[in-house]
Amino acid sequence: QVQLVESGGGLVQAGGSLRLSCTVSGRTFVNAAMGWFRQAPGKEREFVAGINWLRTYTSYADSVKGRFTISRDNAKNTVYLQMNSLKPEDTAVYYCASRLGPPTRTQSEYDYWGQGTQVTVSS
Repeated sequence: QVQLVESGGGLVQAGGSLRLSCTVSGRTFVNAAMGWFRQAPGKEREFVAGINWLRTYTSYADSVKGRFTISRDNAKNTVYLQMNSLKPEDTAVYYCASRLGPPTRTQSEYDYWGQGTQVTVSS
């Protein structure tokens, strides 16, 4: 059974930093693209960042570009999202997701999802 487990969420003041982790178990991590998405209260879930298996390609939403960094450690089957200069509008539940092939910004193209981790940024 495939499992994606996120961790690292919490409460932080505006301008602060958090690092989210997502560990994949139950299947090979090889050739899997990983993505981070988020859903704020009352809003639809949106793409945040994506990374390919070889770590040669990353993609970011315009709203987080320059502040967030996605990375992965294939030996640990783990993907990270380093979030700096956090803003109140970054408050959301953050989800990681995986798919075979290149990363995309389309949620429906991801096969597996984690349960989400709450990030709250206070002003």
